[in-house]
Formats: sequence, structure tokens, C-alpha cells
Amino acid sequence: MNKLSKISGFVTVIVLGLTAGAMLTEAVILVPFWLSLSPPDFFDWYAKNQAALVNYYSPLEIWSAVLALVSSLLMLVTKQEGKWSMVAATLFSIFVILTFFVFFKDANAAFNARSIPNDKLSLAITTWGNWQWFRVGLGIIAFGLGLFSVQSNKI
Repeated sequence: MNKLSKISGFVTVIVLGLTAGAMLTEAVILVPFWLSLSPPDFFDWYAKNQAALVNYYSPLEIWSAVLALVSSLLMLVTKQEGKWSMVAATLFSIFVILTFFVFFKDANAAFNARSIPNDKLSLAITTWGNWQWFRVGLGIIAFGLGLFSVQSNKI
């Protein structure tokens, strides 16, 4: 079980890092791109790509939290060093998911429904981007805590 928890921790850190990097890419590339589009072009682009975004980001964020939870439980059961860091990484991964329900669910639905007036779209995208940076921060913290946990566990 000790070896299983070490492998689980290693895989968890990889997925946490991929997730944080993917969210960072969304903040650095997609948001400025969206802001460069006219409102009709943005709404067309979003309608065309929304499903792909959900299908890409949702599994990453969900698997980050699930793997961190599994690693936390394995490390707690086997009483390994770094277990509390992995528990904290789990919490931050869950916080990433919670941001969807707190903000992104409604914001994304408004983009998809084209319910934001054209003159308010730039502000809506900027607000979305600010929330995305918050989510990136949570993801980077989760990754850092997971990395610390694995390093403490001397993989």
C-alpha cells in the first residue's frame, strides 16, 4: 500500500500540474483572444467551442480533485510524510471546482445564450478573466502543495 500511495501521489501531481497549466493557458491566451473579437464574433466562437472547452477542462479539474482525494486517503491510511499537504491540495482542487458553481456556470450560460448586451460584453469577459486568474491561483497552490507532499514523501 505504501508503494501504491507513492505512485498515486506522483500521478496526482502530474494531473494537478497539467490542470493548473491548462487553466493558465485559458487565462493567458483565450481571454485576450476573446477580448479582441467583436461581440457577434465572440458569441459565434463561444457557441461553436463551448462544448469542447467543457469536455477538455471538466475532466482535468474533476480528476485533479479525485486523484488528490485518493492520494490523501492512501497517505493518511499509511501514515506517510506529506499527508497533510496532500489533504490541503485536495481542498484547493475542490475550491477550483467550486468556482464553477459560484461564478462560471452562470457566466458561461450567459455567453452561450448571448444574453449579455454587446456594450457590456468586454466587461463580462474581463470579469470572467479575473475569476479565471483566481482559479489559476487555486490550481497552482494545489499543484505546489501536491508537489511538496510528494517531495516530503521521498518518491
